Amino acid sequence: MNPAQNWKNRTMWTGDNLHIMRGMNSESVDLIHLDPPFNSKKTYSAPIGSQAAGASFKDFWTFDDVDRLWVERQRDSDKALYHVIEAARLTHGNGMAAYLCVMAQRLREMHRLLKPTGSLYLHCDPTASHYLKMLLDSVFGPENARNEIVWCYRGGGVPKKDFARKHDIILRYSLGPPTFNVDAVRIPFSEDSTDRLKYTARSFRKGATYDTYRPNPKGKHPEDWWVMQPIMPSSKERVGYPTQKPLALLERILQASSNEGDMVLDPFCGCATACVSAERLGRQWIGIDISQKAVELVESRLQAAIDELKLYHPGAVVHRTDQPHRTDLGKLPHYTTHKDALYGLQSGFCGGCGEHFLKRNLTVDHIVPRTAGGTDHPDNLWLLCAACNSSKGTRSQVEFLRDRISKRWEVPAWLLSTRGGDRLFEARG
Repeated sequence: MNPAQNWKNRTMWTGDNLHIMRGMNSESVDLIHLDPPFNSKKTYSAPIGSQAAGASFKDFWTFDDVDRLWVERQRDSDKALYHVIEAARLTHGNGMAAYLCVMAQRLREMHRLLKPTGSLYLHCDPTASHYLKMLLDSVFGPENARNEIVWCYRGGGVPKKDFARKHDIILRYSLGPPTFNVDAVRIPFSEDSTDRLKYTARSFRKGATYDTYRPNPKGKHPEDWWVMQPIMPSSKERVGYPTQKPLALLERILQASSNEGDMVLDPFCGCATACVSAERLGRQWIGIDISQKAVELVESRLQAAIDELKLYHPGAVVHRTDQPHRTDLGKLPHYTTHKDALYGLQSGFCGGCGEHFLKRNLTVDHIVPRTAGGTDHPDNLWLLCAACNSSKGTRSQVEFLRDRISKRWEVPAWLLSTRGGDRLFEARG
């Protein structure tokens, strides 16, 4: 196991990917592929009788799904991200804003997990691609947007009053100059273009020839539009998962942006196509999914392809439901020892109600609870007064604390008014 990784190769987690990623070491992943929900306002279920029967997920979002205190804190710590969410709410509605809140927390963790040469490929459709691109710009920086790849395909079903919608979007981002193996993903030239380009001179000024172009014998440098058919209903590759992607699509991504032995993460792994592709190409991999079905599918798919796999053997997949514990922070002192530093950072004000107190009247508390993957690192700690600290967990005191915080921070009504608003002040460790 790589010292940077606090897990084993071929690990499949069942659980909330946010909590699991919070426990993973920083700069430990070479490539992240995610095919998350798109806010399509549908519920997807695998058909009865298919390999994936029993797998389902909802793709509609409300503020009941959102950690509202986290969103509120972005108003000070990351204004760009906060305003992307607010703009989506004003333009598209609360459902899109809630969806972006859910995605923003997870993208932040993915940014932390990537190595400096790593890449992230986010698969989406036109429902949310433009909002997700703004979200990624705010997390990774617009200068690190590498490509907007258009995956084109054909198929039945066309609208009567619109052009047929036959493409998805794949947004590719990095932290800096990324791994990019173009020779591994070159595509064949057409016969006529090969003949035409064989001795073509390229001229940039009248009468001046600067060089000649000969086609690369390995093939053509791919454009950012990929023509690949989705999995046909009769294909042996199909397992019945409602949003299953073809292996060929994932293999192009993995070959272009990772090397043999690199670590690949799919935090919404579904039927585990990215994990299967990684195994076929000699990469390490980990997957996370909310459904137990993902573990069954990756094992059955790898077992079915065992004759063509070099390193996999039955029983190699590790199934975990716990949260990993970070080992890259060193031995942290007990969280209460940070009281003096936190008191200075907060200037003596309670993080909840905003009232000023003497140090002895404030208590060190976790922002993200340890049960949700939070650590004892100072970045995850704040000071609360006794009244705010004891307000967590009961409705009447929650209402009191909500009122105090809203007066101090001018919390927007959309964070407080919908059903489930108590989540803003759920127990925090």
